[in-house]
Amino acid sequence: MKVLPELYPTDFDTPPANQLELPYGLIGFAQYKRAELLYLPDHLPFLWMKLHSAADDLHFIVIEPGGIVPGYEPEIFDLDAEALDLRDPAEAMILNVVTLKRQHPVEATVNLIGPLVVNRRTRIGRQLVISNYSRYSASHALVENSQAPVLARTA
Repeated sequence: MKVLPELYPTDFDTPPANQLELPYGLIGFAQYKRAELLYLPDHLPFLWMKLHSAADDLHFIVIEPGGIVPGYEPEIFDLDAEALDLRDPAEAMILNVVTLKRQHPVEATVNLIGPLVVNRRTRIGRQLVISNYSRYSASHALVENSQAPVLARTA
């Protein structure tokens, strides 16, 4: 997966509160241990996540699913919650990776099975497979059909 470089904003400073530590990286990208989140008002509800490694940087588009994906209630295993030192469900920030098709961006999909879960207090995150994964898709459509840019509704 590759984010198109011409779409990524380059002139910005990331506040420390938007910097994350990813001890295990993302699935398939273990070498990227640090990340920055960029909130741009004209890009919302999409956020940019810039991953850092010693060799290079990589960019992803992510969303916070609340209000965007109705009915999405990811459940995580107790061991994952302990590893992230989550003391309360409110401490968990959920980020889901978005896939855009260059020729058809309205056909965007989002991975609901493998979110990045971040402890808001420690800023440490981990991508994991949710325990109730069978209820969701790794390529959930964000729009109802490719003709109308309306956010999808789940049953």
